[in-house]
Amino acid sequence: MNTKQLIAFREVMLTGSISEASRNLHRTQPAISSQIKKLEEAIDLKLFARKDGRLHPLPEAQFLLHQANEILERLNNVQDTLAKIRNLESGTIHIVAMPGPSVFLLPQLVGDFLGKRDDVNISLISRSSFQVQQLVSAQSYDIGLADIESGHQDSSLVHHDILHFKCFCAIPANDPLAQKKIITAKDLDNKPMATLMEEHDTTIQLTNIFKSQGLTLKKRFETQYFIPQLTFVEQGLAYAIIDPLSIESYNLYRQENKRIIFKPFSPAMSFSVSLVTPSHRPLSNIATAFTAFLKERLIELQAKTLNP
Repeated sequence: MNTKQLIAFREVMLTGSISEASRNLHRTQPAISSQIKKLEEAIDLKLFARKDGRLHPLPEAQFLLHQANEILERLNNVQDTLAKIRNLESGTIHIVAMPGPSVFLLPQLVGDFLGKRDDVNISLISRSSFQVQQLVSAQSYDIGLADIESGHQDSSLVHHDILHFKCFCAIPANDPLAQKKIITAKDLDNKPMATLMEEHDTTIQLTNIFKSQGLTLKKRFETQYFIPQLTFVEQGLAYAIIDPLSIESYNLYRQENKRIIFKPFSPAMSFSVSLVTPSHRPLSNIATAFTAFLKERLIELQAKTLNP
């Protein structure tokens, strides 16, 4: 039993004749008759009584018609769904990201990507960069966004697509330093700073810069993520060296009445971000498309930070 036989059978049942069914299906009458005969042979049941040159459906045919309608409808639904998947109009994307971008930036980018793709569903959670790699390694998520922290071990279970950014100095908008084009380490000598944990790569870089120049790095606030530091900067309690993804998030959050100015910092401090994907599990079409879109937007952001 196959779909061609079911389609021919249903059309004969609906029209009441092979000739009408053949016209509707754009097939010859012998071809329709052959499909009906093959169907009867396949199920080992007579479906029609042939009398006076016409086909009269038997009770078994009425039962099969109901089943055929359900089967063909399900098949049509599957074909429609596959077409949407092929055209990147349907599917689910599982994303896990470090906290900073997942608050404002990633939701904005997801929205830009989705557009009118009403049948695409998104799962977006926030975890530490180390946990991002672990979840993608476990095949639980399609795409991860993490920073590359010192001490993190690579894994053969995931693929890293790494992008490098320059950090900026966050300054209260009413601070005298906000008038400078570039902020130097000397400008921040012995001034209150908000930094990440001491083992994070950006804090290590900042510590080494101050040490090499004989300056005092005054760590007043220590946070696990960049975003909380911006509150201390807004309140005039500290300065901070911030990654550009957190800056984008802040600009989305504070579209008006911005209380922080971001200035290039010298000497340059780098911040590396990895797009993490599974190494041994192919992504769906829609997840592949979103990964490419996300990388493109991050590259645009990278260009802005390298050439402010």
